[in-house]
Amino acid sequence: MTFDTVTQFEQQIASYYNSPYAIATDCCTHAVELALRHTKVYAATCPAHTYISIPFTFKKLGIRWSFEQNKWSDYYQIGNSNIIDAAVYFKEGGYIPDTFMCLSFQFKKPLSLGRGGAILCDREEDYIALKKMSYDGRYGNEAWADQDIDTIGYHYYMTPETAQMGIDKLPTAHLRATKQWSWQDYPDLSTKRVFCA
Repeated sequence: MTFDTVTQFEQQIASYYNSPYAIATDCCTHAVELALRHTKVYAATCPAHTYISIPFTFKKLGIRWSFEQNKWSDYYQIGNSNIIDAAVYFKEGGYIPDTFMCLSFQFKKPLSLGRGGAILCDREEDYIALKKMSYDGRYGNEAWADQDIDTIGYHYYMTPETAQMGIDKLPTAHLRATKQWSWQDYPDLSTKRVFCA
């Protein structure tokens, strides 16, 4: 098994969502982080009712941020960006153009791979840049030592084994997509002590 398997999985996910490109990652949180880094977001908002890793990521990156009361369903846009947290959204043809749409393949999700994520995007230059960022600055199958690395990478790539599992499960994943997730599935993070200091 090689990283061609990851490319094949990316192409299938892009096709399923009707997105020009998909970058496979090791999790949705890292997909969001890469999108924030790539688009150079310096200030942002997120719903008070979301998964806790999103505001933690803002803190990690030194982004000025705040909570907002947003009664979202399926997905939400990170304020002051064109990044969409679509971790709980699994819909054929569901890509929203001109966005960086971040997906999750965590074990509770319809495409359940145990761990994994992806970023959907429109432009080839964004695909290449994000692919390099996810994969230690590398691009393609050439050995990293033979490449002139020009990008800081973050070791957030999806393994070929996880990608193969995704290829195998994708044709029937829609059968698990029975729940519509919303803000009501998450606690109010603004009341958590870690964010009250």
